[in-house]
Amino acid sequence: MRESATSAVTRWRKSSRSPNNDNCVEVASVAEVAAVRDSKNPAGPALVFAPAAFTAFVDSVKAGRLDLS
Repeated sequence: MRESATSAVTRWRKSSRSPNNDNCVEVASVAEVAAVRDSKNPAGPALVFAPAAFTAFVDSVKAGRLDLS
């Protein structure tokens, strides 16, 4: 995602479950997509997902299907 697509008007959100709120990912809705970036590098690149793909990912995480242990 180019920086212009994640301008100052983009509202990035951090998880309320992040223990120290600076070591997590941030999520934003940008032009009908879900964008994800590293909170430690807000000027860095963002991954972009179609809304359905991001919802499926979040649902899988919540269900524990991606646990490695």
